Amino acid sequence: QVQLVESGGGLVQPGGSLRLSCAASGSIFSINDMHWYRQAPGKEREFVAGITRGGASNYADSVKGRFTISRDNAKNTVYLQMNSLKPEDTAVYYCNANVVLVSRSQVTSWGQGTQVTVSS
Repeated sequence: QVQLVESGGGLVQPGGSLRLSCAASGSIFSINDMHWYRQAPGKEREFVAGITRGGASNYADSVKGRFTISRDNAKNTVYLQMNSLKPEDTAVYYCNANVVLVSRSQVTSWGQGTQVTVSS
């Protein structure tokens, strides 16, 4: 009923930047909180950043001051601007959204993930 599609991942050198996007589509009435998570090889998935519908945001300590989350409610899209990237930021990045469907039921949806590799 809801699809989340991430884009913008890739290979970048340490200190570089990337901007991830995640677009939601389907039987959407509205979207509440949206989040970015990441999972590095051999590690558990971890929270990166979150944003409310009104624009309030929070971040994991490891990315504060380097990453910025934003959203465009008209486009049902969330973004993650990543600056000053470090090798330890290498992971598959997933978006997540708490969606109110046209039926007014609520679901939590995940995207398929996009690979970010930080390496020289």
